[in-house]
Amino acid sequence: MDRRQFIASLAAGSAMGLTGLMPAFGAAIVNVVVVGGGMAGTTAAKYLKLWGAASGLDVRVTLIDANAAYVSCILSNKVLTGETTLAALTYRYTKLAGLGVTVVQGQVAAVDKANRVVRLADGRTYPYARLILAPGIDFDYSALTIAARGLTADQALAAVPHAWKAGPQTTELRRQLVALTNGNRVVMTIPAAPYRCPPGPYERACAIAGWLKANRPKSKLIVLDANAKIIAEPINFGKAFSETYRTVIEYYPGVTLKGVTWDSATPKLKTVSLLDAGGAAVTMPAEVVNLIPPQKAGRVAVDALGPTGLSANGRWALVDEISYESKVFPGIHVIGDAINSKQPKAGHIGNQEAKICADAILRLESGRAPYAAPVTNSACFTPITPTTATWLTAVYRYQTDIDPATGQSLGTKSMQMVSGNPAGVASETPTGASGDNADAMKKWFASLMVDTFG
Repeated sequence: MDRRQFIASLAAGSAMGLTGLMPAFGAAIVNVVVVGGGMAGTTAAKYLKLWGAASGLDVRVTLIDANAAYVSCILSNKVLTGETTLAALTYRYTKLAGLGVTVVQGQVAAVDKANRVVRLADGRTYPYARLILAPGIDFDYSALTIAARGLTADQALAAVPHAWKAGPQTTELRRQLVALTNGNRVVMTIPAAPYRCPPGPYERACAIAGWLKANRPKSKLIVLDANAKIIAEPINFGKAFSETYRTVIEYYPGVTLKGVTWDSATPKLKTVSLLDAGGAAVTMPAEVVNLIPPQKAGRVAVDALGPTGLSANGRWALVDEISYESKVFPGIHVIGDAINSKQPKAGHIGNQEAKICADAILRLESGRAPYAAPVTNSACFTPITPTTATWLTAVYRYQTDIDPATGQSLGTKSMQMVSGNPAGVASETPTGASGDNADAMKKWFASLMVDTFG
């Protein structure tokens, strides 16, 4: 795939299989509650309202989120380098409300599946015919020791920010970088896949390395990757690490992080403990530690679905990707980063999953089956330097699962990659980082956010 073909694939509504909507079946009332106002949840609420009007159904949509606005994770690495601000990446729900969506700020306390009611911490209740959970991710520190003498556990965690949810931790990591002593180390950790945004950690490594190169030229960035190799854009990131930032980045794959310890009296002298790829115990000093921990589905999904509705490791929601309905609990759909899927956990794909889910709900509530062969396109741009970027893309189709050992059908279906370079690996720009890609990235991001929040 070349750049022209890639740009053509980036239409924000490129989730394929969303056919002409149903003829009118009467104004039956359908209450849909969406929990989570990120890329997936907001898109689902928007398109349920837009398409619901054409379906003949009276679709009443309520969007619940703990926050009054959404802060984009996409491009938030540029906040770390001072190239943009969190304010510039903040999106409100004003236009969604203008479409007739009821927007509620509140913390979900429980989902009463038997009575189909969402209960908030303040006592408010919202009945539903269909519930869409789009809670994003939570973090799992259970295998890590993060401790500082003189600090509480929460204070210690805050001192080694993940900044993997754009917001206060992004600001804190930026503050620590600006305060870095020239010559001291920054250590960044990458969790084992799956995690939110496969290229994101490598993009962040480039962002931090570029900033260090310009502002703290004696400092090094140590990248500790739990994966055996770079898992997204290996050619372009490999080149960035070995050429563009060869004097700044030291990259170590196959690492098992054990923890970070220090004394609060000397916060610039932290000790990072790990097992290297050969299993040997290693410690290293660092002033700044950007610790991105292992991830799992957001709490609301974990609590609502329980062990039976989650993957074997208890991390991700089990859904049928023809409609994103839970495989265990009818009427509950889960979309975005929280699901067990071969599709990546990323904003662009979450936007498309949301449209497929919205379309399926309208069909189901009209007595029709979901569209049988949905297709999604995962696409994004990646900044390599402040003025250049690359891209990657892959297409996924809902089709039969095949046992790789026998070649026989497993009797199930899921979204599977049907294009890549090579097969099974997302295509990356063959010409490397460029200014043209950086310009296209801005247009792609603006289009995606208008499609979601506009």
